[in-house]
Formats: sequence, C-alpha cells, structure tokens
Amino acid sequence: QVQLVESGGGLVQAGASLRLSCAASGRTFSNYAAGWFRQAPGKEREFVAAISWSGGSTYYADSVKGRFTISRDNAKNTVYLQMNSLKPEDTAVYYCAARYELRAGTRESDFGSWGQGIQVTVSS
Repeated sequence: QVQLVESGGGLVQAGASLRLSCAASGRTFSNYAAGWFRQAPGKEREFVAAISWSGGSTYYADSVKGRFTISRDNAKNTVYLQMNSLKPEDTAVYYCAARYELRAGTRESDFGSWGQGIQVTVSS
C-alpha cells in the first residue's frame, strides 16, 4: 500500500493560482495511477482529475478543464495539481488518491489509497 500526504493548499482570492502536491511513500509509486477529488461542505466528493502511471493519459472534470492540470514526477514520488483561475466554487477539501493499476481511474471506488485531504479556499 502507498501512503499519501497532500500539501500546498490555502486561502487565495478568485483568479489566483495554487499548486497542490501529493507525496507518496515507497519506491513503487510509478506503478500507481493517481487522481484528485474534492469535497465541499454539504456536498458529495467529486472527481477532479486523474493521471495514468506514466502520465501519458490525463482526465478532468468538465468544471476544471482548461484551468487545472494534473502531472506527476515518479522520481519524486509526487503527483501535482496545478490550479489556475481559481473560482469560489473551487473551495473544497482536496484529496489525493492512488490505485495499484497502471490505467487511470475516475471513480472513488477505483482508488484504494487516500490522503488526509487539504483545504483550498477561494474568496471573491
């Protein structure tokens, strides 16, 4: 199993950018597809972005396409979520997830390992 820790969140104004990082333990992270999910207060957790083991395939929720970019650096055991043009509706706790599968997944049930979550707050 892989342990995941998110970092890089915070409070920003609308239009600003943030980069979230998800650090994974172990030396086999390259064998894991990864993804980002988020959960706003009172709402269900939703898919944000996903990436295959190699980074060759990426997927995004319609709400973040063109603004967010998921990437990974397997040498650093880290997956990133670059968030640009942030909107108040992006406010949520963001979770990094991983699955021991080379192909990317986009559903909660696809992932077996989860980080603790990190708060992103976007004000007007």
